[in-house]
Amino acid sequence: MCYNITTSLKTQLKKAIRDKDEKAINDLLEKLKIHTGKDYHQLSGFEHQKVFIYTNKEPESPTHSIWGLIPSWVKSEEQKIKLWNSTLNARGESIFDKPSFRESAKHMRCVIEVDGFYENHHFRSKNYPYLIQRVDGESITFGGLFSEWVDKSTGEIVHSFGIVTTIGNELLSKIHNNPKMDEPRMPLILNEKEQELWLQNESSETFYNEIKSLIKPNIEFELKAHTVHRLNGKDSLGNTPEAMEEFIYPELNEEPTLFD
Repeated sequence: MCYNITTSLKTQLKKAIRDKDEKAINDLLEKLKIHTGKDYHQLSGFEHQKVFIYTNKEPESPTHSIWGLIPSWVKSEEQKIKLWNSTLNARGESIFDKPSFRESAKHMRCVIEVDGFYENHHFRSKNYPYLIQRVDGESITFGGLFSEWVDKSTGEIVHSFGIVTTIGNELLSKIHNNPKMDEPRMPLILNEKEQELWLQNESSETFYNEIKSLIKPNIEFELKAHTVHRLNGKDSLGNTPEAMEEFIYPELNEEPTLFD
C-alpha cells in the first residue's frame, strides 16, 4: 500500500516545466500562485492534504488535488468522510470493477510525481518504517485516478485522487510484509512512455486492456530503502527534512538482512 509519501514542490511541478523556457516557467508559477504549493518531507494520506497532479484532461498543467478520491456519486459531506480513508489507494487489479474507481479508471486517470514513499515492515509485532527512493536520485511517477466532486453545500468542484497499487516487486516483497494482507503491495510506477499511455483519452476495450497491462510491479527502476523515524505517534518527526533521514533500530539486527 502507499499511505505516506515525500514530494517537494519542485518535484510536483517537474512534469509541467519539463522542456519549457524560463519565461514559460515563470508564467506557470504566476498562474498557479505558487504559494499555495508545499514541500512534503513526510505526508500522510490520512491528512487529506493537496498536492499537484497531472490528469488526462490537462496532462501538461498541474491540478491542485486532495489525496483521497471522492467519487462523483458521493451525496454528502458525511458520506465523503466515511469513504475517504478507503480511497487513498486503488487496488490496480480491480479498478475497472469497484464502484469507487471504475468511472475514473475508464475516463479520469492521473499521474503523481514524488521523491519517494514510505512503507512499514513488520517484525515481532511492531512496525518499522522504510523510505523507498530511486537509486539514481530521480523522482518517481505514480499512476493514479482522479475525480471531480461537486460539494452541494457550496457548489465548489473538489479535485481529488487516489494512488493505484500493484503487487510488490522483489524489494517491496521483503519490506511490505503486513500479516493482515494476502500479498505485498507497492504503488504503480510508470516510465515516460507508460505515462503517455496512462494519460490518453480513449474509450474502447482494447485501450482498457492496454491500461490494465501497465498495472504490474516495477522492475525497470532500481529502488533503495532505509529505515526512518516512526511515521506516527510521539516519536514522529512530522513534516520535517529529518523525517527522511536514516534511523537505525538495533532490534532489526536480530532479523535476517532484508537485502540479502
